[in-house]
Amino acid sequence: MKAYSITIKQTNNPAVIKFETNHFITKNNNYEFKNIDEAKNSPLAQQLFHLPFIKTVYISGNFIGLERYNIIEWTDVEEEVAQQLTDYLNSGEPVVIEEEKSKKVPITVYAEVTPNPSVMKFVCNKRIVPATFEFKNIDEAKDSKLAKQLFQFPFVKEVFLDENYVSVSKYEVAEWEDITMELREMIREFLADGNEVVSEHSVPNANSLTEKTYSAEDFMDDTSKQIIDILEEYVKPAVASDGGNILFQSYESESKTVNVILQGACSGCPSSTYTLKNGIETMLKNMLGDKVNEVVALNG
Repeated sequence: MKAYSITIKQTNNPAVIKFETNHFITKNNNYEFKNIDEAKNSPLAQQLFHLPFIKTVYISGNFIGLERYNIIEWTDVEEEVAQQLTDYLNSGEPVVIEEEKSKKVPITVYAEVTPNPSVMKFVCNKRIVPATFEFKNIDEAKDSKLAKQLFQFPFVKEVFLDENYVSVSKYEVAEWEDITMELREMIREFLADGNEVVSEHSVPNANSLTEKTYSAEDFMDDTSKQIIDILEEYVKPAVASDGGNILFQSYESESKTVNVILQGACSGCPSSTYTLKNGIETMLKNMLGDKVNEVVALNG
């Protein structure tokens, strides 16, 4: 165990004296206590306030500063105080119970362009959410601290969260080359600090959109089930790579129309109509034959 010794140092203020230590006693933090109530996290300061002449206690890296009331002079008590401090430090008792700052979580975030020129995808090296979440405005983002922070930027229009990425939709007032770095760093810092992306009770709300939509119990006809399987296996991975998502909404057997909902980068994308008609619609027609006549995006 370290052996502590004290050196008494006078200051320019006759009411204040410094007791320098030969070892650091705090972790680069400075503390000032004006009474025993403020010193609840410092057992040493609490003990010092039992001395009737102590007005203020200062604790820093390698010294303890004390301000006295005028009822005594330091020359009358400084040696006794120095000995008391030396005994306390060598007893091994804590000087200040310092709160450990949470360590940063190693994380990387990179920006990736999407087919939608108004949407940028920010990909993380870890899973950040358990399901997909789409926020059209800050009110909808009440259960997502990350989305709320993103909406503080005036150019952020919508936020979409998936397993390991964030898709941000912007207004035309800003150009990506001017804001991408700022957004990427903000997201990285948020995740590195260990913050919760979405609150726990927000998960069921998101699942009600996705899992209910994809629940076989809600769609008893075989065609709907086949469409869901095809979208899950072939389409969703592709649109996710572009920063978006597709949800099966319904199948109209009479018109043979498949209704879907587009999210993230897919929503409002200029190329989404082409993808929908020449990609998804063609795939479903080839795989399901005359059961599918058209695929319609309800929000596209």
